[in-house]
Amino acid sequence: MNSELTFKQGLRDTLPTVFGYIGIGLAFGMIGHAANFSVLIVFLLSLIVYAGSAQFIMITLLADKSPILSIILSVFLVNSRMILMSMTTASYFKKESLLKNIFLGTLLTDESFALGMNKQNYTGGKLSFPWFNAANLLSYMVWNVATVVGALLGNLLTDPRKLGLGFAVIAMFIGLLYLQLISDKSLGKLLQLIMIGITFVLFYFGLMIIPSNLLVLFVTLIACAVGVGVKRVFF
Repeated sequence: MNSELTFKQGLRDTLPTVFGYIGIGLAFGMIGHAANFSVLIVFLLSLIVYAGSAQFIMITLLADKSPILSIILSVFLVNSRMILMSMTTASYFKKESLLKNIFLGTLLTDESFALGMNKQNYTGGKLSFPWFNAANLLSYMVWNVATVVGALLGNLLTDPRKLGLGFAVIAMFIGLLYLQLISDKSLGKLLQLIMIGITFVLFYFGLMIIPSNLLVLFVTLIACAVGVGVKRVFF
């Protein structure tokens, strides 16, 4: 990763992260097929909803014929963390038009957000629309293709977990966390390590009392507040 913020460089920087989309996308397509949804329905869910974990919940609720209101509410709650991510991302594009900001926010994912936050460590705290647009579009394209392929392969592989595809996402985020740790010069390494430890503890105990689909949102809010306090008091 370097300081270049062109569309072409955005594609290069995003390429290593697409394996996460491929793994989970294939799994979603296969599960959709197992739930008796057509390839077209699986494709439309990915094309319109485009929300990894929320799509798994949505397809389960649809298969169970749950009320439409409960489906909408469930998908909103699972994806509510994107509100925080979009607000953070928007601060880098204040000079861009509202339409461009909406477009970036619409295709924003956990992975592209993490990639963008890591990229700005190499660019003096700057991001460009062409670079972020490339990251979003490549991710969007790969996700949709992967889900369709998964649905088409549904008859060949009944249990996608046997391939260990889910670990691709975990490995990707471990890599992005490491890159963030070594490249962010604005914060001391000790502070970053302390916050990583605090976040792990919050997740561990949070799993005991908070539904997993809301845990990311709650931990993000609490960890941000704690981080501000720790930095002001000790750093």
